[in-house]
Amino acid sequence: MKNTHTCPKCGGRNVIRVPDSPLRHASGNNIYTTTVTLFGKIPVIRYVCCDCGYVENWVETQKELDEIKQAFG
Repeated sequence: MKNTHTCPKCGGRNVIRVPDSPLRHASGNNIYTTTVTLFGKIPVIRYVCCDCGYVENWVETQKELDEIKQAFG
């Protein structure tokens, strides 16, 4: 959905990007690469089909993907 702007479940094109809020530091859909709060937070961006409710989660930058790989790979 991120790249095609089309829902793979229903084919709908009513896809919305739900960004992470920088003000939320201990909740939400984040991946933490350290045990120190506020550091190592990788936001997981959601794409929602507003026709059927299907949701995809994406880590959007290569730098963030590299941090995850270093922490967990």
